[in-house]
Amino acid sequence: MKSLDTLLALLFPSLILLHLFVAPYTKVEESFTIQAAHDILVYGTPTHDVNARFKATYDHFTFPGAVPRSFVGPVLLAGVSQPLVHLSGFSHAQLVVRAVLGLFNAACLLFFARSLARGLGVAVARWWVLLMASQFHVIFYASRTLPNMFAFGLTTLSSALLLPHPDTRKAAARQRVAISMLVFSAVIFRSEVAILLATTGLHLLLSGRTPLPQLVVPFAVSFIVALAISVPIDSYFWQKPLWPELWAFAFNVLRGGASGWGTSPWHYYFSSALPRLLLNPLVPTLLIPFAATHPATAPTTRALLLPGLLFVSIYSLQPHKEARFIFYVVPSFTAAAAQGANLIFARRTKGLFPHGLLAAIVPLSILATFAAASAILLISALNYPGGEALAHLHAIVDSSSPTPLAATDTATATTAATAAATAFADDNATAATSFAPGPAAHADVLACMTGVTLFAQNRAGLPLLGGRTINDEDVHPLHHHDGSSPLSLDLDKTENPTVLRDPAFWSRFDYLLMQDPSHVAGGAWDTVAVVEGYAGIEMLRPGRSDDASSPDLEARAPGKKREGGKQDQVVGRGRVVAEVKNRVRALTGGWWIGPRMEPRIYILERVRDLGNGPVAVASE
Repeated sequence: MKSLDTLLALLFPSLILLHLFVAPYTKVEESFTIQAAHDILVYGTPTHDVNARFKATYDHFTFPGAVPRSFVGPVLLAGVSQPLVHLSGFSHAQLVVRAVLGLFNAACLLFFARSLARGLGVAVARWWVLLMASQFHVIFYASRTLPNMFAFGLTTLSSALLLPHPDTRKAAARQRVAISMLVFSAVIFRSEVAILLATTGLHLLLSGRTPLPQLVVPFAVSFIVALAISVPIDSYFWQKPLWPELWAFAFNVLRGGASGWGTSPWHYYFSSALPRLLLNPLVPTLLIPFAATHPATAPTTRALLLPGLLFVSIYSLQPHKEARFIFYVVPSFTAAAAQGANLIFARRTKGLFPHGLLAAIVPLSILATFAAASAILLISALNYPGGEALAHLHAIVDSSSPTPLAATDTATATTAATAAATAFADDNATAATSFAPGPAAHADVLACMTGVTLFAQNRAGLPLLGGRTINDEDVHPLHHHDGSSPLSLDLDKTENPTVLRDPAFWSRFDYLLMQDPSHVAGGAWDTVAVVEGYAGIEMLRPGRSDDASSPDLEARAPGKKREGGKQDQVVGRGRVVAEVKNRVRALTGGWWIGPRMEPRIYILERVRDLGNGPVAVASE
C-alpha cells in the first residue's frame, strides 16, 4: 500500500508539470508577475539611482495595470528560480519560473493530503487525491503566475492545519498557524481572502474550537509581519508608499472598478463556477450531500463546508466574478466529497443495489473526469496564439540569421547591449540601432494578451533596449547556456490608436504580429505565417466540404493560394489540428467532432524588394 500512496503522491507534481508543458504560454491576467520575475532576473535590484533605473528597465513602469500588484511573489519566484535558470539556460526561464510556482502548490496539496490521512483516514485521503487530481482548473492554474495561485498555496496550508488531528494538544498551535497563513494570503496576495479569514474565524468561535484570544493574537502578529513584508518591498519596487492589496480593495470594491471587467448574476459561483471547478458531477450532487447527511461523517463534513460556503455567499455580492477568485474552497469541498466516496465504497458489500452500483459508479466517474480534464487541457492549449506567433517569429529570425549567437560570444553581446544602451542615453540613435538586439517587431493587443511575454521575447536573458536607458551597472543578465538562442527581438507593444494610424510608425518594423492586417497603416507587407486559435467545437459529416465556418487543411494553409500565387502557411497547433482532422476524416469516412480553428494572428514581414514577386499588403 505504500507504493500506492507514493504513486498517488506523484500525481500532483506530475500533472501540474504536464499541464505546464502542454500549455506553456500565459494570458494577460498572468502578465504582471511573469514580467516582474523576468525583470528581477535580468536587471536585478538597483541600490542607487533607483527610480531612474526602474523606470528605464522595469516593465511595470511602462504597463502598470489597473491596480498595482505585490512584488513579493515575483521576488520569491525569481530568487528560487535563479540557480535553476543558470543550470537550464535563460531560454527555458519562463518554464522554470512557472514550474517553481506549480511545485509549491503541489507541495501544499500534498501537505493537505497527509493532514487528511492523519485526521480522517488514509482511505479518505486517497479518494481526495483522485478526486482533486481529476479536476482541471486547480491543476491547470497551479503554475500560472496569478496572485490567486500564491494565495491558493497558503489557503490550502491553512485548510490542512484546521483538519482534525489525533494529537489534540497540537490543535491550538495548528490553528494559530492556520490563521497566520490566511492573514499573509489576504494582506500580501489577494484581499478577498480576508472574507475567508473572517468566516473561518467565526466558525472556529461558534463551534467552540477556539476562544477569541487565540484568534486575535495570531491575527494581530501576522498582520503586522505581513505588512512589514509587503509595504517596504512594494514601496521600493513601485517607488512610492504602497500597500498593494489595500489599493486593489479600494479600486475593485469601494470604487467598483472591478465591474469594468464584466459582471455576473449573484448565483454565478454556485450555479456555474463551483460545478466547473469540482468538475465531477457526482461531487456536488451525490458525494457531498451523502457525507453531509450521514451521521458518521456529518460533523466533519459540515466543518469542511461551512466556512467556504459562507465565504462564497458573501463574495457573491461582488458584481465581478471569476472562478479563480474562489479556488481556495476547492480542497475542503473535495475533502467533503472524499468522505462521501469512502462511505459509499465501504458499503459496497451490502448488496448490488444501490450500494454495489454506486460503488462502481464513483471510480468510473473519476476516470471519466480524468478524460474530460484531458480534453479540456488540449482545447485550452489552443488559446495562446500570441505565444505561438512569437515562438514562430523567433524561428523565422533564427533561420534568416547568418550566425547564431554562440555561448562564448555572450560576454561580447552583453558589452554590445551595454554600448547600445549608453548610445540611447546620449541620444545617439544611429549607434543604438547598430547594436539593436534583433529585428524590430510590433505585437498588437491580442498577441500581447495571449502569450507574448518578456521571457518569450528575450530568450537570451540580455538587457532589453527598446529605447530605454541602461547604464553599465544595470546589466545583470543571466546568460543562456545552449549556444543557440539569438539576442532578443526589439518588440514594440504600442496600443495608442492615434499612433497606430500614423504610417510613419510602421516604417521602423521588420515584422508584425497582427490580428487584422488591414489595421496596418503603411508599408508593404507579406504574410509569412498564420497562427490559429480555438473557435469552438465543430461536427463535420461525410460528404460535407469545409466552408468558412469550419476550414480544414486543404482549404487553408499551408497551401491556400492567395491572389498572386503566394501561400499562407498555418503554423503551430492550428496546423496539427488540421492534420489530425484530415486523418480522422479519412479513417471515419468523413466524420469529425473536435475543435474548430480560426486565424488569430498573422505574422507579417516587411517587403524589402517590391520587384521580387507577389506581395501581400496590409490591406489584404
